[in-house]
Amino acid sequence: MADTVREIERKYDIDDDAQLPDLAGIDRVAAVVEAGVEDLDALYYDTAGHRLAADGITLRRRTGGKDAGWHLKLPVAPGVRDEVRAPLSDAPPAELTALVRSRVLDQEPAPVVRLRTTRTVRILKDAAGVPLAEVAVDEVRAQRAGESASKVEVPAGPVEARWREVEVELTGDGDTALLDEVGRALVAAGARPASAQSKLARALAETGQERDRPAPGGAGPGGRRAQGSGKRGGKGKAAGQKNGKKNAKKKGCTAGDVVLRYVREQVRAIIELDPAVRRDLPDSVHRMRVATRRLRSAFRSYIKVLDRAATRPIGLELKWLAAELGVDRDREVLTARLRKALADVPRTLLLGPVDARLRIWSERRRAGSRKEVLAVLDGPRYLSLLKTLHALLEEPPLRPAAGRPAPQVVSQAVLKDYRRLARRVEAALAAPAGRERDEALHGARKAAKRTRYAAEASRPALGRPAKKFARRIKRVQQLLGDHQDSVVARGALRELATQAHRAGEGGFTFGLLYGREEALAADRERELPGRWKKASRRKYRAAFRR
Repeated sequence: MADTVREIERKYDIDDDAQLPDLAGIDRVAAVVEAGVEDLDALYYDTAGHRLAADGITLRRRTGGKDAGWHLKLPVAPGVRDEVRAPLSDAPPAELTALVRSRVLDQEPAPVVRLRTTRTVRILKDAAGVPLAEVAVDEVRAQRAGESASKVEVPAGPVEARWREVEVELTGDGDTALLDEVGRALVAAGARPASAQSKLARALAETGQERDRPAPGGAGPGGRRAQGSGKRGGKGKAAGQKNGKKNAKKKGCTAGDVVLRYVREQVRAIIELDPAVRRDLPDSVHRMRVATRRLRSAFRSYIKVLDRAATRPIGLELKWLAAELGVDRDREVLTARLRKALADVPRTLLLGPVDARLRIWSERRRAGSRKEVLAVLDGPRYLSLLKTLHALLEEPPLRPAAGRPAPQVVSQAVLKDYRRLARRVEAALAAPAGRERDEALHGARKAAKRTRYAAEASRPALGRPAKKFARRIKRVQQLLGDHQDSVVARGALRELATQAHRAGEGGFTFGLLYGREEALAADRERELPGRWKKASRRKYRAAFRR
């Protein structure tokens, strides 16, 4: 079974003859304790194109030290990584390779670099003897893993590299302020912030294996020229992050630039959230589902930019994935809603084992949904979708309008979605109360999401007005979403009441909650005309009239 450790650290390069300064007295450090020397031997695995390294991910098999085994390091934030550990074995454990499947696809990670490290460890402790941080001086020797073992063709050049570095990692009750203080002391003594984000990145560079490699999910791909634009649709991760919205507002920015940027972001989110969903991290399913919806919505909204014949089949697969993810996400949302509703019921009205009944109902649904989600992520259909998304960004199916100025094209797309939303809201308000109105309001909610996502995608071209418009539409969407959640909650409450009745328990409390949900839905229906009137004011749509 894999264990996860949060790693918060700073790295510094030092010269061969450099000595560490005295760190006692820094911040809360009362003592620096020698913890001995470790000899570590690690074999790093990656694909032929170094897809893991491109995303700052490392997969290694390490012997020696107190944590020998397989380690998978996943970036969380600058200087922060989650290290997922598994026991030693000959081949990479399936529980770890599953977490990188969205990056490597059907390629099998193989050895690329071997690192042998002599590590001298010092522990920084506070006045009570509690460890705050670990300071490790590493003498590193990096070697190519060898073509026969790695199956990776490498260019001629050095096959070995050596260097020294310092790692400062938090332990116990340490915090980042301590890391900053230690870092300043090290720099004052001649250390330099690390030139590479990891040992693997430096080893690849210094053994001649670093290469131009597009990051999975479109951080790199997507550089095909928009038809008629004379400019590239994207220049990779570095350029996209550096220039972003600023470049998008320049005179030469095309619709293809803006739409592909948004598409790239959503594909990126799907790929990066895959391991989080597998690890059952909070809100990961919801965020991944939102990314699939945003991507599908972009395909439908910007049909003048992306060829619908090419994106329609992808959209259908994204719809399938969102539905599969929804099994787990909908259970989370519904359970949280019902638990909150129960918490608001006076104790005198809680008749029967209602809390236990809800818990059993929720856990049974969770056990099944969680298993189904993992089966989907491990299945061939999902893998095929990932490959298709990679291919989409390598060769985006751009139409002639992709080369036109972005403001004109994207504003027309947003207005088209807005008019569709307006028709659905009007139809819902005119529908008779009951099931017909519920369905009409649910349709309006879907249209509100699409309009909001289209407006969000247009922000690099239209700026602040698009942001304001999206925020107003989001408020309409939230009201409609609360109404739909009430419809779903009433269905669950009927189910719970039926189960309670069959078990000989009272159904009064569930009936009470049903009535409250019914009243809430009626309130949302009464609020809708006013909220829609505010969101649809002419001044909020002015930016899209070009």
